[in-house]
Amino acid sequence: MLVLLASMVSMTLPAGTPSPQPRLLVGIMVEGLERDYLDLLRESFGSGGFNRLLRDGVVISDADYGTNLDNVAATAVVMTGASPVVSGIPASAYYDPSKMKIVEVLDDPQVMGNFTTETYSPAALRVSTVSDEARIAGGGVTQAYSIAPDARVAILMAGHAGNGGVWINDNTGAWASSTYYTELPAGVAAANRLMPLSSRLDTMSWVPSAKTEAYPNLPDHLTHYPFRYVFPRGKDNRYAMFKDSPLVNREVTSLASDFIGGMKLGTHDGVDVLNVAYTLTSFDYSKNPDNRFEMMDAYIKLDRNLEQLFAAIDRNVGVGNSVVYLAATPPAPRAKRDDSRWRIPTGEFSTRKAGSLLNMYLMAVYGTGEWVSAFHNNQFYLNNKLIKERSLDARTVRTDAAGFLARMTGVEGVYTIDDVIIGRLGDRNDAIRRNTDVAIAGDLFINILPGWELVDDYATVGPDRHTGQVNRVTATTGPVFILAPNVPARVIDTPVDARVIAPTVARLLRIRSPNGASLPALPLD
Repeated sequence: MLVLLASMVSMTLPAGTPSPQPRLLVGIMVEGLERDYLDLLRESFGSGGFNRLLRDGVVISDADYGTNLDNVAATAVVMTGASPVVSGIPASAYYDPSKMKIVEVLDDPQVMGNFTTETYSPAALRVSTVSDEARIAGGGVTQAYSIAPDARVAILMAGHAGNGGVWINDNTGAWASSTYYTELPAGVAAANRLMPLSSRLDTMSWVPSAKTEAYPNLPDHLTHYPFRYVFPRGKDNRYAMFKDSPLVNREVTSLASDFIGGMKLGTHDGVDVLNVAYTLTSFDYSKNPDNRFEMMDAYIKLDRNLEQLFAAIDRNVGVGNSVVYLAATPPAPRAKRDDSRWRIPTGEFSTRKAGSLLNMYLMAVYGTGEWVSAFHNNQFYLNNKLIKERSLDARTVRTDAAGFLARMTGVEGVYTIDDVIIGRLGDRNDAIRRNTDVAIAGDLFINILPGWELVDDYATVGPDRHTGQVNRVTATTGPVFILAPNVPARVIDTPVDARVIAPTVARLLRIRSPNGASLPALPLD
């Protein structure tokens, strides 16, 4: 229905004239981008970044991911046009009962890292991507690369057939890659050798990039104390802090511009691909829970980065030879509570305490044993091996456990994997089902009340416990922008299924859709 309505809107507009096959595709993923901030800051942006997208592009106001997905899973949806249950990427990590630990979905011990000890590959990705299809269509002559702060996102954007994917190593700040890809661009090694982030980071600082007048609706108490963040040597988490800041977007843009010019992308016989990822997430290291100042500055900085990237595309390839799309993934939950002086109802839900109480309850009902195996990604995993050994009905045990958890303070609701499979979740069931990989999902899914902090300390006690995230009901949508030759600017306000992005881009490139994309393309051209 979402696709049909969007198609009806677009078909009321005149179609553009046919154009030659584009020579370059630039795909841009932006974690946490919100349309409201774009509207608020439009007068503070230049003409060649966000305003170019808003002015000249197709604007899809709401691309719907179905349910809240993390950035890795949402990226997979955009790249493949497939839901997580089809693509095999439901989240960045999952609990593996056979190993009794949390494993990264893209971890692959069969490969090695370049400039890193990380071992990632796209082996777990079950379907093809737009980048893969472009490479196949080009018969191996064309090139496809990706650049991202995060390793998992870089791998998914490069796909199976890409020439290479690079990211920033969390421990050294070096540009890193995987030996899964046969090519490591010379520019990457040169950047690590001649201009390493490790030698520059302690000289960088994140401060406001404009006068306070450029930040609309900013309260006086924030303007009086402009923020400043530094990344000094000796600070253990300085690379993680840097990657959480908008300064990382400048590093991505600089390397992307070098790739376009240095590797002559867009000059081969077919469609070359460059995918880049940016971040606009809430800065977890902010000194104030009210981080509007930092967030608006991050948008202004990214606007300048986009202008630089678009200028490199125009200079080296030309606007008439390129397709550019920018897709937002919904923002992640914040890690900070509102200040207690505002008296917003809140609380703390400890997964360790909840798991212990649940285990005690199940022991009282079913006998002694370790009935709860793990907690991950808002899911409790029960000990199904023990359930089988006791000849118990697993569905009954799950139902009893869900009923117990639902009575805990701070819990909004609990549903079981059976509820997902059978379809007992009402209107939300289709979206939840397609985003839940039953093979690796937990037994119980728990939702806590808005404003409450979920502290994921199930496997950790004491001062090293993982600090939680504050639950806030957020949209599962994000805007998408498409710039393509002879495609007129328009706005599609009707929600569109995010799975249509890949087939729509493939249609503009005159190539096949990814093999897991089941929805038709939007008829934009």
